[in-house]
Amino acid sequence: MIKLTFCLRRLPHLTREEFQRYWREQHAPLVARHAGTLGILRYVQTHTGHDALNSAMQGSRGGPDAYDGVAELWFESEEAMAANTGEAAAKASAELLVDERKFIDLANSPLWFGDQFDVVS
Repeated sequence: MIKLTFCLRRLPHLTREEFQRYWREQHAPLVARHAGTLGILRYVQTHTGHDALNSAMQGSRGGPDAYDGVAELWFESEEAMAANTGEAAAKASAELLVDERKFIDLANSPLWFGDQFDVVS
């Protein structure tokens, strides 16, 4: 398994609530619709909340502001992802990117592929 982690920051004109509503109600169904074409085995959204707890945690560590959310997507392997390069996959990826530009500050939202190691589960 290979996992894509996408740390999301919203576009400046959106409130966190507007951002999270759009992400959950508009973008999530779009990802679900294209999951088979793109080889997405699992998709999870984590929405930032619990402001008082976050402030206390960030203050205790001197950390930066939290992201507005994190998306996690699992794929079978790099090879399986490479196999999804046909016209349908290109069209699906392009449609997702167009939609992401409506609510995500892409220039300030890092994403990367990595391997997950469960320590406590």
